[in-house]
Amino acid sequence: MKRAIKVFFSIEVFLGALFFTGCETVPEGIQQAKIAMAQKIQAEPLGDYFIGRRYYKPDFKFWGYVRRPGQPWSTGQLVMLNEKQKIAPDREQLKFGSDNNYEYKLYGDFSGDKVYEPASNTIYPEFTLKGYELISTNPTPIFKSQYSGRAQAAETRYMIEKPE
Repeated sequence: MKRAIKVFFSIEVFLGALFFTGCETVPEGIQQAKIAMAQKIQAEPLGDYFIGRRYYKPDFKFWGYVRRPGQPWSTGQLVMLNEKQKIAPDREQLKFGSDNNYEYKLYGDFSGDKVYEPASNTIYPEFTLKGYELISTNPTPIFKSQYSGRAQAAETRYMIEKPE
């Protein structure tokens, strides 16, 4: 009986160790970057603009994530861009997708319309762009794959991530 208890206890300890080694932890440097980003977002002045993060995927037609100033990226919406008043930065330069992951101050508003995006078979809100200012070409990561460094382009080509 005592031997059976020891065997079960050993199995439980082994399985527990496997469980905990399989858990992902965020390295301290990344955690500090997340804290700094949250503080920077909270310090953004309120105003008549939005913050946009370009999220380019070659097979999709959405533009990227848009959020209100002072709000975390987790509240951002993936949008289709209406360019009737102002052309998107990468299209203006004829370098499609060259601004992937760039962060912008966007001027415009949500039109209230929804736009179908065929590659994802999803309907997204439409954002009417009236102007923009580049904030950063190398902003703090907002996607889990950017933190882990493990995601390969082939693995994430058809995956649509949500900001954290």
